Amino acid sequence: MPITFAIANETLVTAIDFKPKKTPKLQRLENLRANPSVSVLIDEYTDDWSALWWVRIDGTAEIVGDGPGFNDAIDALVAKYPQYRDNVPCGPVIRVQPSGWRAWRASVHPS
Repeated sequence: MPITFAIANETLVTAIDFKPKKTPKLQRLENLRANPSVSVLIDEYTDDWSALWWVRIDGTAEIVGDGPGFNDAIDALVAKYPQYRDNVPCGPVIRVQPSGWRAWRASVHPS
């Protein structure tokens, strides 16, 4: 699922924010509690296919509802996204500790 994210202390962070949800009991949080192994794909799409790229971060996720890890994550998200300055995410926060990553970019061929 699409997420907003930031990097805080070498950890990828995202938060449950104010956008409308059907229920406060989110399946993604239940899935993480059952299996904290995750992959996050970050990509850049453009009509210029020679400029396409992606990075996949594999790691272990933890759900944090308060404390320093929560505050650091919220601060990083607010600093990155102007939309969060007026509507600070209420959490919880998902912190992903990377264990590895892979990347790809399109080959640039001269015309």
